[in-house]
Amino acid sequence: MSAMAPALDHAAARLPEQHPLSFSLPPELEAPSPPEYRGMTRDAVRMLVATRSDSSLVHTHFSELPRFLDEGDLVVINTSGTLAAELDGTGPDGSAVQVHLSTRLPAGLWTVEVRRDGRAHLGAAPGDTIALPGGGHVALLAAYSPGPGGAGVRLWVSRIETPERLHSFLARHGRPIRYGYVRGSYPITAYQNVYATEPGSAEMPSAGRPFTPEVLTRLIAKGVGVVPLLLHTGVASLEASEPPYAEYFRVSLATAHHINDTRRSGGRVIAVGTTVVRALESVVDEHGHVHPSEGWTETVVSPERPVRSIDGFLTGWHEPEASHLAMLEAIAGRPLLEASYAAALAEGYLWHEFGDVHLVLP
Repeated sequence: MSAMAPALDHAAARLPEQHPLSFSLPPELEAPSPPEYRGMTRDAVRMLVATRSDSSLVHTHFSELPRFLDEGDLVVINTSGTLAAELDGTGPDGSAVQVHLSTRLPAGLWTVEVRRDGRAHLGAAPGDTIALPGGGHVALLAAYSPGPGGAGVRLWVSRIETPERLHSFLARHGRPIRYGYVRGSYPITAYQNVYATEPGSAEMPSAGRPFTPEVLTRLIAKGVGVVPLLLHTGVASLEASEPPYAEYFRVSLATAHHINDTRRSGGRVIAVGTTVVRALESVVDEHGHVHPSEGWTETVVSPERPVRSIDGFLTGWHEPEASHLAMLEAIAGRPLLEASYAAALAEGYLWHEFGDVHLVLP
């Protein structure tokens, strides 16, 4: 199976008509800092286990993950590492802006989001050049995605010029993308999964953040397999009706073989994060057979599109009406999804990248 480079008319894409899960998220349930800065280990975050077969809900902690998986199951992780993807810049009018790198495109281009005062800067225009610290600059070439309500531009196709290799430049001048609910600044290591191998994500594939070497060791000792794929995430500041942007992914021949062998032998395939689901659903055929491939995926998983590549799913807790909730509904079903979110709210689970997690089993 092959994957195409991302189209530049992203504005034409929209999620299918549906009624996304809506709820009120109290500010006190937004995780303000990494668990290590709250006196906990990574794997001590809470985990709600929801099982489709009997609609049961179990409250536990992530360190107990091996207890819920069986010998012969397979866990699929995303080994993309997080970039220090936020840079300070100066606009053509001399104003201070922030540039969020999102996705690397062919020909060395990038999609970037320009922000001012913590919000999308919708006044930028094609041809604008944003000066970066250390002698770099970003040239805005063309619109990639519209802003809220179609006003202005949210993402730009851009060319980034830096005096040194981009990853070195970001390590020197950049910082992790951080949103308003996070209190304080934390090093890039706080935004990395322990198994990350290849930098490229604008934001952390955060479902895997609770993994520790100890949890991975216990999984393997129990006979649960762990295999990698790669998907570099873009920025997450999406409107409720906006589908995920095109993202680069790679599924190896070895990983595809492990997934297909696991399902043939009766084991369960557990995806860690929406990124893993998106990558696998981009390379699975109508018979549920996963194929190796790499490229840019624009696949959108929703209840209108059956999930064929996985059996279970580990994810964080998503904002009201977020586009990822359509994926969760496709995997868990609407009744179990509603019950899970009601229980998480009632029990005070924490949201966002430093928060708690949700395991959906068949």
